[in-house]
Amino acid sequence: MKQVNNTIKEYLTYCEQRKRLSSHTIKAYRFDLKQFIDFISDSSLTDVEPETLEKYIEYLLKIYKTKTVKRKLASIRALFHYMCYKNIMEANPFYRLQLHFREESVLPKTIPTHTIEALFSSMYQKRASAATEFQQMTTTRDIAILETLFATGIRISELCSLTLQTVDLIEQSIKIHGKGNKERMIQIENKDVLAVLKEYLAFRNALNPDTPYFFINRYHKRLSEQSVRKMLHQVSKAASIEQNITPHMFRHSFATCLLNENVDIRYIQELLGHSSINVTQIYTHVSTAKQKEILEKNHPRNRMRVVW
Repeated sequence: MKQVNNTIKEYLTYCEQRKRLSSHTIKAYRFDLKQFIDFISDSSLTDVEPETLEKYIEYLLKIYKTKTVKRKLASIRALFHYMCYKNIMEANPFYRLQLHFREESVLPKTIPTHTIEALFSSMYQKRASAATEFQQMTTTRDIAILETLFATGIRISELCSLTLQTVDLIEQSIKIHGKGNKERMIQIENKDVLAVLKEYLAFRNALNPDTPYFFINRYHKRLSEQSVRKMLHQVSKAASIEQNITPHMFRHSFATCLLNENVDIRYIQELLGHSSINVTQIYTHVSTAKQKEILEKNHPRNRMRVVW
């Protein structure tokens, strides 16, 4: 077991230093690999056969959705590929497996425009009635966070990693370090979003925090992803919004709204930072509003004159 742990430790170091994978991805790999090691118990990784993998797949499918199972298997497959590369084992046992999954078709969960309006209105009203400067500062920060999520379609991990150097409010742009260490630039073209970002920045700089991160917590440290999720839950409840809203739903809503406004999907792909347009294709579903518009304007039945 010690040898197995050392192999995994070396592999994760390789992923971090050579492949330049994010800390979020490394954390997911570590969890997936530990789960697999627990399943094979005292067996050596070099002794894993396709039959063992088939049993593990059956085990995973009882617990997780297909998409999650595929991700976990990709983590294990990559480990075996590394072991072959380092001559720790001769052949990747995945090469002798026939993997065919029927993945569930799940549409991205979005937030209705009227719900976003209600949420923002509630927060701006809360800021206007803030009793203390601290309340005004934290509410301004929270508004700036949600406005940025919706204005850019940024991932929550990317948002929490923003620094003072990557947010340029003079040029009205944000440089985002995305998955695979890829960079993309997003322009901020809404005056309300720019205004609240500038107000928050003034509050933040007055504190003179010893951190380069743009969004900070009460201890003047980097704001965590969990803190953003908790904040969003609290402000949604305060606005009497029953829908369970997550930060990632702003990303889905950003893409879907642009698509509904007939923005070319290739531009949406670049804005979201997708390496393949196949990933962006999930947003080509037709929303209820767009479907209504299409059928109302284009369905031939609406132009028929039926005599009674």
